[in-house]
Amino acid sequence: VQLQACGGGLVRAGGSLRLSCAASGNILSIGTLGWYHQAPGKERELVARVTGDGIRNYVDSVKGRFTISRDDAKKTVDLQMNTLKPEDTGTYYCNAAVRSYAGWNVYWGQGTLVTVSS
Repeated sequence: VQLQACGGGLVRAGGSLRLSCAASGNILSIGTLGWYHQAPGKERELVARVTGDGIRNYVDSVKGRFTISRDDAKKTVDLQMNTLKPEDTGTYYCNAAVRSYAGWNVYWGQGTLVTVSS
């Protein structure tokens, strides 16, 4: 199973970006999907997640600005980021709980860099 993330880039404060992550491989089902943010010199932190039932959770700092969505047919999870702030700068990683023939495991994408200029 592999996760491939894309969509990062350089944007000015107040702008928008859409991150996308696609899962591939021997996938039987996908559980919770999430996006994590790692600011320079800091630990990786959960930004948003969506369960297999469609329940969404967000960290307080992105509520009202970010929206997570999933497409189970395409095996993708997107993160729409609006009204970006300089503190949103960092590497964003997608994360997925996936059931394959080997059972349930958690996988990470390679990360995509977001830079928000002031």
